[in-house]
Amino acid sequence: MDEKLLEERKKIILDIIDSPNYVPMKIKELAILLNVPKENREDLAYVLNLLVSEGKIGVSKKGKYGKVSSNLKLGVFSGTKNGYGFVAIEGETEDVFIPASRVNGALHGDTVQIAVHPSSKPDKKSEGEVLRIVARGADTVVGLYKQYKTYGFVLPDNKKLNKDIFIAPENSKSAMDGHKVVVKIIDYGNDDKNPEGKVLEIIGHINDPGTDIMSIVKAYGIPTEYPEDVMDEVEKIPSVVSASETKGRTDLRNVDMVTIDGEDAKDLDDAVSVSFDGTLFHLGVHIADVSNYVKEFAPLDKEALKRGTSVYLVDRVIPMLPHTLSNGICSLNEGVDRLALSCLMDIDLKGNIVDHSILETVINVNRRMSYTGVKKIIIDKDKDTIKEYESLVPMFNLMYELSKLLREKRRKRGAIDFDIPECKIMLDEKGSPVSVAPYERNDAHRIIEDFMLAANETVAEDLFWQEMPFLYRVHENPDPEKMQKLMTFINNFGYDLKGVDEIHPKEIQKLIDKIEGTPEEAIISRVTLRSMKKARYSVDCSGHFGLAAKYYCHFTSPIRRYPDLMIHRIIKENLNGGLSEKRINHYNNMLPEIADSTSLHERRADEAERETEKLKKVEYIIKHLDEELEGVISGVSAFGIYVELPNTVEGFVKITDLDDDMYYFEEENYRLIGRNTHRTLSLGQKVRIVVLAADKLQRTIDFGLVTENEGEKEVE
Repeated sequence: MDEKLLEERKKIILDIIDSPNYVPMKIKELAILLNVPKENREDLAYVLNLLVSEGKIGVSKKGKYGKVSSNLKLGVFSGTKNGYGFVAIEGETEDVFIPASRVNGALHGDTVQIAVHPSSKPDKKSEGEVLRIVARGADTVVGLYKQYKTYGFVLPDNKKLNKDIFIAPENSKSAMDGHKVVVKIIDYGNDDKNPEGKVLEIIGHINDPGTDIMSIVKAYGIPTEYPEDVMDEVEKIPSVVSASETKGRTDLRNVDMVTIDGEDAKDLDDAVSVSFDGTLFHLGVHIADVSNYVKEFAPLDKEALKRGTSVYLVDRVIPMLPHTLSNGICSLNEGVDRLALSCLMDIDLKGNIVDHSILETVINVNRRMSYTGVKKIIIDKDKDTIKEYESLVPMFNLMYELSKLLREKRRKRGAIDFDIPECKIMLDEKGSPVSVAPYERNDAHRIIEDFMLAANETVAEDLFWQEMPFLYRVHENPDPEKMQKLMTFINNFGYDLKGVDEIHPKEIQKLIDKIEGTPEEAIISRVTLRSMKKARYSVDCSGHFGLAAKYYCHFTSPIRRYPDLMIHRIIKENLNGGLSEKRINHYNNMLPEIADSTSLHERRADEAERETEKLKKVEYIIKHLDEELEGVISGVSAFGIYVELPNTVEGFVKITDLDDDMYYFEEENYRLIGRNTHRTLSLGQKVRIVVLAADKLQRTIDFGLVTENEGEKEVE
């Protein structure tokens, strides 16, 4: 059905339903009224379902279509392992609770129409009932195959899908008990009947190395293999830069520059250079010119857009671009010519960028440096390392000086610097975790971070004032309601925030400065971070709250992020004669969709990364069952407390496992209080725990609270 005909039919139905004399009707009655023959009723059902999904009409439990009732809402169902669920409604802050008896066949992720029944108690959530499943959320599921006599069941990894999936013998693909599989749902079932599925792929046995991580990859729909046409295209890409490719580019091969990355990094997409003339610093940020090899609409480009980003998991990297590019011709490897897009900035002694230029260049990196090596030079003053890189040491010292200037400039305007340690998990050759520890940033990390931020802001402002179609990285102001909750939370620790309704990032940064070095620093930092919105990509330059920046974009990582690659194309086209009206319209039409899809892919990658970390932390803590350890209370609820260990592993202490006392939850102060002992358990409080249990399938860790102060240990 073409767009014009669809809109005409939607209007006809809306006019009928909106008329004052209309009485809600079933599809059969509407078909008679509209003279729709039997063979065309599927088209009518499609249009009606579309209007329901758009929230323009409603449908009753008996299947009658009519005006949208004030208590009828459309939203996305989020299930739980206990059968009940919640429905998130766009534009509303509170989810609607759906009791298990009123789920009516909805599964996690489904778009549903619900009837909302407001609670009689003001402090209780509204309850609802699923009337209709408008659209299914997923048609494939990853889970554990269990073999019975003549049939099988798949237990979903996602426990929010609280029903096992029946597998008939002819649909098992010869899966065996203990296999992790990908299943396509062929029948969603109902309240009395389990969903039915067909095995599409056997990932591996649950005990095989790597199967656990690959199960998460498959569950998130992250592609791992490249299509044949992509690999055919890659084979034709040269492995070295030719002389013809360097023509017309600014030659910076005589400029001293380095890459600074982690020891195990292979996709090196940024190099930096710094010099000082006595008045100005000259900072060069040189980014791999990936767009020279990934052409618009080519198979490689389509696949990169489909992926959106590289995914960095505990045991592997799933790259956006094939290794031939990401680790080869596009990687700024030491001692070889590479094509780049360079942002050259002149910076005064106050950290102001007073001039800049963006150029197509050809570069040759002097040395491939690690964060550890640079730290040894600028902080530790290690004599052996200084001698090894003697000719570059003056530049590293300049980098350190300039980095501090840029950071202080950002701090003064109110940029927020959350120094929350990331987690570093080391695995053995079988994929089993041997250590879990915080991964601390050092000053070498900050140098690269400061330089990349400067380039990203400079490029964004440049293109904004040229009024070019563009992809910005935006971070909206936080919701006043969440800021009010944050205010209540930090008041418990004796801290305050000003201007909660229209808060300035400087107030958040002041809070971060105040808590630095305190026992509650990690807890308050995390809660504050969770109180803010997620950054995303947008065609509108609405600013970046966290950085207190008016203009910001992602320019510096085109090997691993599609928005950066898109930005490079626009910049290069603009440098080489400018964008015609036709090309401006072309970008204006396509960029909003790219902004949305890449934002979604970024979130997908983040969630997959978190899931793999959580999985390996559970696997690691299993080795420490019955050990007593010290941790900090990182969360409090009516059901118990979360405790985080120094190595970032977090477990839950059930309220029933605390001690013999009866505890009540004081929500406004985020604490549990014993009714008899008056013992208080609050956020940020140090406690001793014993590791009781850990479940890899559920990805849960259970701690017990230790009241005796003896046998202190820490897991490294």
